[in-house]
Amino acid sequence: MKTAIIATLIASAAAFAPAKQAATSTALNMAFEGELGAQPPLGFFDPIGIAARSDVNNFERLRYVEIKHGRICMLAVVGYLVTAAGIRLPGDIALDGTKFADIPAGFDALSAIPDSGKIQTIGFIGFLELFVMKDIANTGNEHVGDFRNGALDYGWDTFDEETKLQKRAIELNQGRAAQMGILALMVHEKLGVSLIPSL
Repeated sequence: MKTAIIATLIASAAAFAPAKQAATSTALNMAFEGELGAQPPLGFFDPIGIAARSDVNNFERLRYVEIKHGRICMLAVVGYLVTAAGIRLPGDIALDGTKFADIPAGFDALSAIPDSGKIQTIGFIGFLELFVMKDIANTGNEHVGDFRNGALDYGWDTFDEETKLQKRAIELNQGRAAQMGILALMVHEKLGVSLIPSL
């Protein structure tokens, strides 16, 4: 586990290494410089040139993956903080009498959750991934990561285009911050340096 954390830290640090200044910029790279997420203070940030080697379909796939991981990490940060504060669901988590209150916070929860609970969790995530969180064609989805599929709105259609763009940028940035945040929480927990007094 420590090796995985160290490898993750090295990969994260590489993302912030100064990029070499290319003498020329490809037309494809220039096409992505105005995309959502290219905003101050970094602007278009592609230090290892992934976008320069991508076509539009690959760029949209990468954006979808970034949005999905950002959403997962936002949930992870909230879940981490809630469980670290000692908040648990009432009742039993398993038929053997294990209570939600018996499950510790952080990484220790993985070994404390019964195997049947892990299987149910993985099955539920798989169900969402395969059947719910999909971009169904011809259902009015406006952009990558829009999973309304003509069924949900929550007022999105009442916003003007500028507000929609602003809200999408906010989500993207919050997701980026959450990815760094959950990584920091996990690393600090493994190092034994808790940022949360109850851990």
